[in-house]
Amino acid sequence: MWMKQPARNPGSARIKTLSLLLLALGSVLLVQAEPDLTTAGPDKSKDRTALILSVKDAISPASNDYIHRGLKEAFDRNAEVVILRLDTPGGLDTAMREIIQDIIASPVPVITWVAPSGARAASAGTYMLYASHIAAMAPGTNLGAATPVQIGGGGGLPDMKPSAPEPKKKPEKGEGEEDSSDEDTSAGESAAPADAMGKKVLNDSIAYIRSLAEMRGRNVEWAEQAVREASSISNDEALQLGVIDIVAGNIDDLLAKANGWEVNVNGINRMLDTSSLFIERFEPDWRNRLLAVITNPNVAYILMMIGMYGLFFEFVNPGFVLPGVIGAICLLLALYALQILPVNYAGLALIILGVMFMVAEAFAPSFGVLGIGGIIAFVIGSVILFDVEGSNMQVAWPLIGAVSAVTGGFILVAIRLVFTSLRKPVVSGSEQMVGSVGEVVDDFDEHGHIYIHGENWNAVATQPLKRGDKVKVTEIDGLTLKVEPAGEVNT
Repeated sequence: MWMKQPARNPGSARIKTLSLLLLALGSVLLVQAEPDLTTAGPDKSKDRTALILSVKDAISPASNDYIHRGLKEAFDRNAEVVILRLDTPGGLDTAMREIIQDIIASPVPVITWVAPSGARAASAGTYMLYASHIAAMAPGTNLGAATPVQIGGGGGLPDMKPSAPEPKKKPEKGEGEEDSSDEDTSAGESAAPADAMGKKVLNDSIAYIRSLAEMRGRNVEWAEQAVREASSISNDEALQLGVIDIVAGNIDDLLAKANGWEVNVNGINRMLDTSSLFIERFEPDWRNRLLAVITNPNVAYILMMIGMYGLFFEFVNPGFVLPGVIGAICLLLALYALQILPVNYAGLALIILGVMFMVAEAFAPSFGVLGIGGIIAFVIGSVILFDVEGSNMQVAWPLIGAVSAVTGGFILVAIRLVFTSLRKPVVSGSEQMVGSVGEVVDDFDEHGHIYIHGENWNAVATQPLKRGDKVKVTEIDGLTLKVEPAGEVNT
């Protein structure tokens, strides 16, 4: 027995899609509180351990999350020390500062070790090295080049490695005398930014690294030079200048040289006992790996665009399901990334407004006004999306151009279809009758009937017509057509 299937209800499909989206959004917003390094109790049953954390990438929110959880894990395990194995070209300023705050507040001493040979601690890595309880490097490594620069504009993850400063001019001071001021240091002048905001960021960075150097009793002058002049030095030079404490080629050598070292942990002097420690490694989990991918500003931007357009297609064509599912997942991932990244909400609002204008152009054609306005708002919003004080992140210009070009292409196609449709003859409605050709049904002099488009219509003519004559409609008056001969008239 066949049963009649109920008709699909577009409104019900929209409600289901919206409910699914709100449910997923609510689950994301129920974020667990960040663990507190000072409240959880250590597990005294564990052996004496040294917990190793490894960072081999740009410093990002993912690095911050990984180190934060690693320090919490070290405290829970009652570890003797944390060894932060570091190899980085630099990274995001906000993530670096949060990491440094965790290192300073950690009840477990942190040994930052630039390793293996060939590794570097550039830019943000230099700050982290200065903030650690013990700073160590492997042979064949380097650190420095800590001048803050713009990141993200060329695509890919943030690369804080600054361009090399211009060659030093002839010193104006006395022999061998160094001056760290902006006015008197030639290299400083060459590296100093020209705009007020750049100077503000530079001076803030100098003050920050000087405070770290003074807190840990390390070389203050070279710390400022690394920021002001983007200077870099090798591990041997760093040891001679008092920038680091230890040069060690492997873990055993590092622990042996750190044994008996006195460090200040949260205002309390503590003697390290790193002999006979059990080595454990803290590896990033899937959550951290996912975070490392989606917190790339370009990836977060792409996810946001896929999410918005996916939901748009789902609401326009309810029942397709796939665009809505993909759009909801991408949008939620983008929102998760944006809550971690430094976002300018004016830029985010401009992007959303631009998309709304461009969508409106497709449904309510305005001959390009909405579409062009939407593209302008979209591009401006994309440029300033991460334009927040203290942040040097930016969506890559090629990506903004590509997304804007594709979106603009759809808008141009929509506008062209509108103009094309206006030039085409009318194919429906009463207006379509004008210019159409019909056939006279019966002889008449003034009032009669014609057969046109499968129907009989009342007709008025200015001259006598015979049955079978072809006539052309010139005007419509209610339900009466005014006609004139369109060809040869039967005699």
